[in-house]
Amino acid sequence: MESLAISFTTAFSLPSLQISSPVGHKPRSVSFALTRRLQVRCAAETMSASHADGVAEKAKETKLWGGRFEESVTDAVERFTESISFDKELYKQDIMGSRAHASMLAKQGLMSTSDRDSILQGLDEIEGKIKSGDFVWRTDREDVHMNIEAALTDLIGEPAKKLHTARSRNDQVLTDFRLWCRDAIDKIVACIKHLQAALVILALKNDGLIVPGYTHLQRAQPILLQHLLIAYIEQLERDAGRLLDCRARLNFCPLGACALAGTGLPIDRFMTSDALGFTAPMRNSIDAVSDRDFVLEFLSANSITAVHLSRLGEEWVLWASEEFGFIIPSDAVSTGSSIMPQKKNPDPMELVRGKSARVIGDLVTLLTLCKGLPLAYNRDLQEDKEPAFDSVKTILGMLEVSAEFAQNITFNQERIQKALPAGHLDATTLADYLVKKGVPFRTSHDIVGRSVAFCVSKGCQLQDLQLDELRSISSVFDEDVYEYLGVENAVKKFSSYGSTGSECVSSQLGYWVTKLGIN
Repeated sequence: MESLAISFTTAFSLPSLQISSPVGHKPRSVSFALTRRLQVRCAAETMSASHADGVAEKAKETKLWGGRFEESVTDAVERFTESISFDKELYKQDIMGSRAHASMLAKQGLMSTSDRDSILQGLDEIEGKIKSGDFVWRTDREDVHMNIEAALTDLIGEPAKKLHTARSRNDQVLTDFRLWCRDAIDKIVACIKHLQAALVILALKNDGLIVPGYTHLQRAQPILLQHLLIAYIEQLERDAGRLLDCRARLNFCPLGACALAGTGLPIDRFMTSDALGFTAPMRNSIDAVSDRDFVLEFLSANSITAVHLSRLGEEWVLWASEEFGFIIPSDAVSTGSSIMPQKKNPDPMELVRGKSARVIGDLVTLLTLCKGLPLAYNRDLQEDKEPAFDSVKTILGMLEVSAEFAQNITFNQERIQKALPAGHLDATTLADYLVKKGVPFRTSHDIVGRSVAFCVSKGCQLQDLQLDELRSISSVFDEDVYEYLGVENAVKKFSSYGSTGSECVSSQLGYWVTKLGIN
């Protein structure tokens, strides 16, 4: 690794300092009056990282924007301001936008068809080199746009210089970024559907399995496992919906807005918008180059998805613990301990829970970045890419591994059955029984509460009480009360739309089997 030497000259004076000396010696007066060159050696691993990313340093060339400048930027400024180390991620979208822009310029008579053809052929060649890994990304060319444009100029000469007609990097990067976010949303939605399908299949494999339902992490009511899994499927469906809503709002084209004020040249923004699959051009050129709502909304949707996955991860981590023992992950989705030979950890879901913090942090980074910016474009906005790239990469990984985990777990039915009696899960169903007998609910609640207290004193369950014991609490109880007691009977009594009753859950599951196209 190279180390970079940063040289600077300092001229400063400090007051005399009294430096204590050993006992028996007079204090020494040291006067600092320094004017000298200090050499500071910095372990600069950033540039070696750039080399590792395929970004090269070459002798400096005149910037494409360098006409009014008499000297080049310093190495430190160049290193600090470059974005090619990360925004080369946008190369496909940048080339796509340039193709559309060149075609429009030719149609509008702003370049010849032969120049357009040379540009399109050159862009094809550059794209091929990038895909094959033969393209050299240069830090002195700053970003993905100028790397591709300068390479095109090297390749075809004068015609390439016409490509930036009626276009600024301000509208160019926003076009690239919107296209990239659009593609990323499509990938994420596909992964959400894959996880939903994995959860549906897991539910189908566990037909009729009753588990404890929890509120406040305390036993509440018996529920079908399928019902619980469908709850996560519903959350994921809202996640997909938010992303698709975001996609619809971001799908407007900023290309042609130029720096901020548009252009006096006879361009056709509707042509480029259509060519790139946008709904329409953005109406206001200032808004077009300054807006980051679309990526804020995108990262917000990702953050909510990450929270849902984190909650799923938390539940499955708990259920895989010895204290619950409801889930048995296969070895394929488990890891061990470096010191404790017996350990089998559900690490993937722990990391799903942990990585949600990254996705949320990416959103907070971008919100903070945007909060104080005046209109229109500001260089601060260069910093919007890395949080977005990280958010997308992380959420895709979280979705993928959650689906893998769902496909590699079994539910410990024996352990679950042993756990079901505890907690008086049928208490609310017993209250419903009394309501059906004409008892006001608040009175029913009190009667069942006293019945539970009686069970606690006896160390038994509600279904274990004799009829005369129940009648000692309320004379309303009759022989048919036992049709409501026990978790199996309790689940059978649920009948409201969306509830955990067998017929209701079967209907819910059938809906998702059809919607997701599962055979």
